[in-house]
Amino acid sequence: MLSPNADSIRLFLHVLAASVWVGGQIVLGGLVPKLRQVAPESLKVAANAFARIAWPAFAVVVVTGMWSILDIKVGDMSTEYQITMFVHVLLAMAAAMFVVIHSIGQTKLALALGGALGLLTSLGAMFVGILLQTGR
Repeated sequence: MLSPNADSIRLFLHVLAASVWVGGQIVLGGLVPKLRQVAPESLKVAANAFARIAWPAFAVVVVTGMWSILDIKVGDMSTEYQITMFVHVLLAMAAAMFVVIHSIGQTKLALALGGALGLLTSLGAMFVGILLQTGR
């Protein structure tokens, strides 16, 4: 069996945290319509409970992502890799921005667009992150 090292631990933490962030959005998105029907007052409670898990997970994504970037040797990055990395970081930043809009939104439009675009950009960041790992 291969031995774990700092790279494998960092990647594990990054993927685990990204899975919590993205997967949680998918699960919560699936629960919201039913919660709205059965117990509309529970929506805020569920959202707040998710936020207590999701935002720390996002912080782990950011920290492990910066750690990964700092660990790349400059000569190892092709132009394509650099562009892909830029898109990955841009999508992650956009995801955070849209989720914040969703979190503080007061209108149905802000809630809907923030949530939908937050999930789409989160999924995009996850996919592009996989491209980065497979393209090395």
